[in-house]
Amino acid sequence: MRSSWIIGAAFLAASATLSHAAEPDLAYGAYQRGLYQTAFREANLRLEKNANDAAAMTLLGELYNQGLGVAMDPKKASEWYRLAAGRGDANALASLGLMALDGRGMPKNPAQGRTWLEQAAAKGNALASHNLALLLLTSGNDEDLKKAVELLRKASAAEIPDAQHALGVLYLKGRGVERNSTEAARLFERAASNGSSVGEVEYAILLFNGDGVPASESQAARYFRRAAAKGNAIAQNRLARLLVAGRGVPANKVDGAAWHILAAAQGLADPWLDQAFKDLSAEDRKRAEKLAAERLGMR
Repeated sequence: MRSSWIIGAAFLAASATLSHAAEPDLAYGAYQRGLYQTAFREANLRLEKNANDAAAMTLLGELYNQGLGVAMDPKKASEWYRLAAGRGDANALASLGLMALDGRGMPKNPAQGRTWLEQAAAKGNALASHNLALLLLTSGNDEDLKKAVELLRKASAAEIPDAQHALGVLYLKGRGVERNSTEAARLFERAASNGSSVGEVEYAILLFNGDGVPASESQAARYFRRAAAKGNAIAQNRLARLLVAGRGVPANKVDGAAWHILAAAQGLADPWLDQAFKDLSAEDRKRAEKLAAERLGMR
């Protein structure tokens, strides 16, 4: 389940809380610039001035949790998060929730993790709303499903791309909501605009099939290419197929073979494409392999 969580609550904590300080915020400014040791020092200086500075505590928790500027120490991270959470910091609560669910820095405790996520979501933390929704979606309980939909709506409105994708999937499947491919397409497009490669893939599929949006193979190819460039294996595979068939893009077997090589390297096999590229000349195969290597090196 860990791979589904969105982390980074402390980053939002700093941007939402520390930046509103009356004087320039040296701790978060350093964090933003990647000067993590400086951020660590400045956060501690803040606590010397104000022992109840919850935002500074959360920032220290983030530094220890991610091993930024200090040795990674989940236990210390959880201790700082607990101190901040005790002072009402929503972002610390959100981070604690994930740590309890994963047993990171503390014994695994799903019930406590859910409670912390609920508290953070109630305070308006969008990442907590998304992560709590993911947790509720696994329960198989209809009431939890309804809650998950509402939480995903809140997180989507806050422009969390993974939440927009997740809610789009629910609309596409008609799970917890009435099936609505038009709304699914709108959400996938928003997720894609916010940088989600899975959103790009889902939107491309709807564009290709004309489901919820007017059909456009050329637009579908563009979204597949965007996601493929980010390393999405499904997008690489679909783009390769389009390049072989010349649908939405001019036919180009060398380009298609390069994308197929990258998708196959991630474990996505495709016998149809294997057959399509069977007759590539040795020179074209070498060109495809070189192109694939160049694309891999660009990421």
